[in-house]
Amino acid sequence: MRYQKACIESFGYVLPERIVTSEEIESRLAPLYDRLGLPYGRLELMTGIRERRLWDAATKPSAVSTQAAEKALAASAIPREAIGCLIHASVCRDFLEPATSTVVHRNLGLAPGAINYDVSNACLGVLNGILDAANRVELGQIEAGLVVAGENGGPLVENTIQRLLADPTVTRQSFKDSFASLTIGSGAAAVIVANRERAPNGHRIVGGVARADTSANDLCRGDTDMGMGAGSAPLMRTGSEELMKRGCALAGETWREAQSELGWSGADVDRFFCHQVGAAHSRLLFEMLGVDRAKDFTTYEFLGNMGTASWPITMAIASERGAVKKGDRVMLMGIGSGINCVMAGVEW
Repeated sequence: MRYQKACIESFGYVLPERIVTSEEIESRLAPLYDRLGLPYGRLELMTGIRERRLWDAATKPSAVSTQAAEKALAASAIPREAIGCLIHASVCRDFLEPATSTVVHRNLGLAPGAINYDVSNACLGVLNGILDAANRVELGQIEAGLVVAGENGGPLVENTIQRLLADPTVTRQSFKDSFASLTIGSGAAAVIVANRERAPNGHRIVGGVARADTSANDLCRGDTDMGMGAGSAPLMRTGSEELMKRGCALAGETWREAQSELGWSGADVDRFFCHQVGAAHSRLLFEMLGVDRAKDFTTYEFLGNMGTASWPITMAIASERGAVKKGDRVMLMGIGSGINCVMAGVEW
């Protein structure tokens, strides 16, 4: 994938006010920890996540996606009526049918001619959506597209805690399958992709590559109740260690292909923005890439794993803090259970 016209014009994001610490989660799981003889502090020690933010259980993905979108529009030189495509890309949706994008489209008052649809690809949704929008820009179908995601991980965290406490057969081994669900956080993100002629100050999307290892699609499975409705009670089973190894191995393959496609080496890239999983994942990923980990910018420590909203929010925060500057070469890196990997190069 190579691009000449498309750029990232602006970001918008919203975070919940409620902060939930790893210590608080372990305190609630005290009966299980004591029965299994688990050491307290292991959740933060193993993941580097000291806290995450969670919405109220009844929060609709469309509502927070709309808020993030309004912020992206306010930060953009692109007028609302020029948005020709809206993609809702989070794991969480308001309902199975119709597309949650229809709710956001209505909320934003977008033009009737603005095509809208949902994209669902685990933690890769927003990155897939950005490249979909960029493709439409390159083809001349649209002048600008809006990609949004509203992740509400609260019901998953809460239901996981309740199920663990209610099941007397949980062992140390079976607890591992639920461990990743306790790292989840919530957040909403929006990204505007536009033609560079309409957004001369935008960040040029240079190109990207994608690879898949679908033989590992059974390593992380969520049930059919993921984030749909106020009464949802989702559960996930994750083989965290194997998923991390296989995902990072796939990322290593994708990175080699990305360097060839873009003509960039690790030394050429000024900043990497990755899906935010945790400390162990970050260490192994950069070891596989053979790149200086100091070029990473992380938010998992205080935001946890926000699914597909993780890297756009991380990138927006980095921009606010001056951690990326004009002229920098930036690599966007996404890994989603399944397993899929996408990497895209951006000139800031």
